[in-house]
Amino acid sequence: MYDLGPEFENASVEPGTNLLVSGPALSGKRRLAFEGLATGAERGEGSVIITTRDSADRVLRDFRSLLGGQEQSPLGIVDCVTQHQGRSTSDTELVKYTSSPTDMTGIGIKFSEFVEEFYGEREATQNRIAMDSLSTLLMYADLQTVFRFMHVLTSRIEDADAIGLFVIESTAHDAEAMNTLKQLFDGIVRVEKDGTTLQLPETA
Repeated sequence: MYDLGPEFENASVEPGTNLLVSGPALSGKRRLAFEGLATGAERGEGSVIITTRDSADRVLRDFRSLLGGQEQSPLGIVDCVTQHQGRSTSDTELVKYTSSPTDMTGIGIKFSEFVEEFYGEREATQNRIAMDSLSTLLMYADLQTVFRFMHVLTSRIEDADAIGLFVIESTAHDAEAMNTLKQLFDGIVRVEKDGTTLQLPETA
């Protein structure tokens, strides 16, 4: 089981669980997803962050601030932003780059490389994945393309006995898009200005 920590009311979920973290702009949903990863990182679990919104430098700074400088566990960032902004990059042990948020094949490959490395070389048998955000993917690609990609990605997380936390801006998409994407997830975490509501799997 994966303990999600106090920010998630100390709920636990089964390996292979994918959660949609949904809320309006500036509601703290990104930080909440990162908190879910930080809870595992403090116990030596691996963390993979797929960022389609901010550069790896910004993500790294924000995530490390939640760890209080205690970064001992495996961490990998898939940066879909920096090359898209025209800056030259090369992959490192910590950061792997894709050409843009539309490069979904590249995102899948880089993500899989991190997970295989964590399980194999780093011996991290429990891993947590966060994506910020699905809304960016939907800005660049149509709903069906994003749905197919997310079906593959959530299936890989399930196969790896990891867990996934996927951020989406609830007010940026119509009901069809939200209802279509919700089918891919085992539970929903709704972040509102007046608090957070968890709808987790019954097995949790």
